[in-house]
Amino acid sequence: MSLESLPAEVAGGDVTAYRRALGAFATGVCVVTADSTLGPLGITINSFTSVSLTPRLVLWCLDERSERWPAFCEAERFSIHVLAAGSEALSQRFARGIGLMEPHEFERVGEAPPRLACAARFDCRTHDRVQMGDHMMIIGEVIGFENSDAATLTYHRGRYGVAGDKA
Repeated sequence: MSLESLPAEVAGGDVTAYRRALGAFATGVCVVTADSTLGPLGITINSFTSVSLTPRLVLWCLDERSERWPAFCEAERFSIHVLAAGSEALSQRFARGIGLMEPHEFERVGEAPPRLACAARFDCRTHDRVQMGDHMMIIGEVIGFENSDAATLTYHRGRYGVAGDKA
């Protein structure tokens, strides 16, 4: 398999046009949580995908420019929360900055990472980390999960939307 060269406008540094083109792909919106030496953290992502059913593996990607890079790269456990429709404020809350969580924002269940209200949650143990370009792919082995029928939050061309018909 070979990769095609990037178009001249992208290869030449037009990151904005490239990001706009990527924005044509509608995605779900998730918040990943983990414990760190600073305390519980959250980060908004839209790079969540299933990798394998057996074993249960998922992955997400972390930008190396993120202030949360060290904490999430070192975390051995994390939870991925698929946000329910109407959770735009939660998405925006963890989209930028340090992402330290306040005690009223999450629940604790045993030794699991911080838990948020969501449509679905995947509790993971870090399986692998792979540096790719300016992002780290973090692959998690799913050790527990919960699901609901709630409609989910989506993101497309810079705007939030909804997938599903149950709110």
